[in-house]
Amino acid sequence: MLETIVSFINAILWETVLIYGLVGAGIFFTLRLGVIQVTNFGHAVGLMRISRHSSKDGLSSFQVFCTSMAARVGAGNMAGVAVAITTGGPGAIFWMWLIAFLGMATSMVESTLAQVFKVKDEDGQFRGGPSYYMTKGLGQRWMGILFAIFLIIAFGLVFNAVQANTITGAMSKVFAFDPMIVGIVLSIASGLVIMGGLRKVAKVSEILVPIMAIAYLLLAVIVVIMNVEKLPQVFMLIINSAFGWQEAASGGLAFAIAQAMKAGIARGLFSNEAGMGSAANVAASATPNPNHPASQGFIQMFGVFVDTLVICTATAAIILLAGDVDASGDGIALTIAALDVHVGEWGGLFIAGSIVLFCFTSIIANYSYAETNILFLSNNKKGVLAPFRLCVVAMVMFGALAKINIVWALADASMGLMALVNLIALVLLSGLAIAVIKDYQQQRKAGVTPKFVAKNFPALNGKTEKGIWEE
Repeated sequence: MLETIVSFINAILWETVLIYGLVGAGIFFTLRLGVIQVTNFGHAVGLMRISRHSSKDGLSSFQVFCTSMAARVGAGNMAGVAVAITTGGPGAIFWMWLIAFLGMATSMVESTLAQVFKVKDEDGQFRGGPSYYMTKGLGQRWMGILFAIFLIIAFGLVFNAVQANTITGAMSKVFAFDPMIVGIVLSIASGLVIMGGLRKVAKVSEILVPIMAIAYLLLAVIVVIMNVEKLPQVFMLIINSAFGWQEAASGGLAFAIAQAMKAGIARGLFSNEAGMGSAANVAASATPNPNHPASQGFIQMFGVFVDTLVICTATAAIILLAGDVDASGDGIALTIAALDVHVGEWGGLFIAGSIVLFCFTSIIANYSYAETNILFLSNNKKGVLAPFRLCVVAMVMFGALAKINIVWALADASMGLMALVNLIALVLLSGLAIAVIKDYQQQRKAGVTPKFVAKNFPALNGKTEKGIWEE
């Protein structure tokens, strides 16, 4: 019964509504912002060099970047890419690239709005995200409540089960570990971090994320160098499959394109989260440098690029350069089998270690997203956090033992509903977001360090938190 309901929801969301919604929003924001992901890409990279400054009120932009990357870089980058290839063919990778490129502009908008409407909690920490800009920016608290509920289900519960499931699969395949033991250890480790709240999550992410990302990318570069002569063939395979040219002769053109698009967009969104509204929750927690909402938008735009166009592409290269791989089971089994082809049995050991780091950091970062929305629903009453943290740990344990199919299906459904609500809000607030971003660009063009003053925007009169954006 549950599988039937979830499958029905996913069919509606992922076969029509979100494909048009995500692509349409991405094209809209890309054009309105003058292809900002290309014209201002260098500036986004440059901001990363000055993003380590923080204050007692907020996290540094670098900490926020690492926390958002901790959530983005997980099962979607390893198992998710493999699932996309097996269900949609190699062409799914092209659609992952496209949705990431367009999603960079969408991420810029949602993260900028999250900064504009951020608030301070009772401890003086910045909080914000879609629930807040729906409530304060649109005046629609019911919409914020709906989004918060979907996010708590998705990130606090279901996605953490997905990450735990992927860890268990890798450890069972490579080391033959008992899933029960893996689940217990993972639950304890997760609990120890999330009990420390957002700042503890950010500190752990700041250490682990750069290490795990660099190590994984180095291995992918080695694999590519070992197989450099196959690269043109693999690239053409992706393009031909994306547009169904291989299937055209057999009359399966439309079906092949649809399958590739569906798999690529679903797995791409699951990985980079652009348009979903999730990363915007932690983006609001930063003390941006320069002190302008758009600077955090640029940081998060760069995060989408790294997640999908760099790390997911690395996984795709490992899998496709291996040729036909005999692997049964879930997505991570295919990734492990492919790496074994390239470097031998120790490849599985490396993937297992990477999965533990990638997915563990996703669990703790996912919790931080949910924490902000729990506080939104409870009007900043922190007493509700303790029982919620226990629920998160319980879901980690559940995920370690659950069937992969229903877990992925639940993840797709909850993610899709979140994205749908958020996309509506982004379109309604797009005029304000674009005005704020252009204000930043105009100040840069004038040769001054951008600084945001809310009173310069009549549409924000009385809507921003007092004491945050005054001159």
